[in-house]
Amino acid sequence: MNIHEYQAKDLLRAHGVPVLQGKAVFSAAEAGAVAFNDFVTRGVSTLVVKAQIHAGGRGKGTVHDPITDAPIEVLGKPLRGVTVITEGNLADRAYQVANGLINNKLVTIQTGDEGKIVRRVFIEEGCKIAHEYYCSILLDRQTSQNLIMVSTEGGVEIEHVAETTPEKIIKVWIDPGTGFQPHQARTLAFGLQLSGTAFKSFVSFIQKLYKAYEALDCTMLEVNPLVSTIDGEFIALDAKVDIDDNALYRHPEVAALRDTDEEDPLEVEAGKYNLNYIKLDGNVGCMVNGAGLAMGTMDIIQLAGGKPANFLDVGGGANVERIANAFRIMMSDPHVEAVLINIFGGIVRCDRVANGILQALEQVKVDVPVIVRLDGTNAVEARDILMRSGMNFLVAATLKDAAEKVTEALAPRGVSA
Repeated sequence: MNIHEYQAKDLLRAHGVPVLQGKAVFSAAEAGAVAFNDFVTRGVSTLVVKAQIHAGGRGKGTVHDPITDAPIEVLGKPLRGVTVITEGNLADRAYQVANGLINNKLVTIQTGDEGKIVRRVFIEEGCKIAHEYYCSILLDRQTSQNLIMVSTEGGVEIEHVAETTPEKIIKVWIDPGTGFQPHQARTLAFGLQLSGTAFKSFVSFIQKLYKAYEALDCTMLEVNPLVSTIDGEFIALDAKVDIDDNALYRHPEVAALRDTDEEDPLEVEAGKYNLNYIKLDGNVGCMVNGAGLAMGTMDIIQLAGGKPANFLDVGGGANVERIANAFRIMMSDPHVEAVLINIFGGIVRCDRVANGILQALEQVKVDVPVIVRLDGTNAVEARDILMRSGMNFLVAATLKDAAEKVTEALAPRGVSA
């Protein structure tokens, strides 16, 4: 599960990780009031106003009107997702920036041209930065170990650093039996060419960060940039935290931070019915039982000349209700031009699945071609049920047959196969 920057920083602060003071607001009026009451009155001379969306690249992102797509300007220049305010009436300028952000569209390298609507902003005090670094902790599935990566190239996409100057990325793998050792923290500090106060501050910082990573059951914790101040202190200037969905039952306080506005509406709807659904950008909806079969089915669609519109695993209990809900969600995607149902009858019998498909289609209107491939227990009986139903199915017996029928279904719609 993804969370916003301000939420991530609240969690890190609770685990002793140094972060700056800030507060999330949901309106321009609230932004102005918070800027004055929480910061100006304390003598803060630098404020940073940050759009809160689940995407990176906000600092370089541009803000647009969601209807006209016209760029938004504030204080005489194009508005970005992150704005630093150092002069003038800080509270008034924070109001203007927040007013330009909230309810408008932020387009970044990660959102694509469609962008994301900004519904909240984060107002944070500034600090005097000596240097920016990159830091992340993530699960390396190849080694079954947690991996810590740091680099002197902070504020830059780590993919770009890995491609152009891979030698500037220092990596340390953590043995789950021994945990993160002090000598490994020092190795990372030496790799960043730190000394004196900065060396000690970083060693303390990375140890606290790793403890937070483990305590929160993260799959990734990225701080970019991680900054050292002119006093040699390390601070998490940004924070991206991904929590393992399977561990959320242990963290109800984290689960409560979920922002469904940042998620695909169809994925949210599928979650209500315990369907494993991920929306893709293709034209063929697919319904399967089993993650491995789903991956194979998407390959079949691609080979047939189409593109998968979703990953949808209905699980072992492919009953009428689950099939109907799956159809309803797929048909809500206007890009779907055909549907491929690929079910293997192991625990569930194919003839029951076939009857379930017929009953589900009595509840949901499907106006695109439907290709059905059922294999396994009672597969022959299932195909007979579908072919005698009177409905316009394309019934396939094999994977190759299913691929050919996907091609056949897409061809009349002008899709090259």
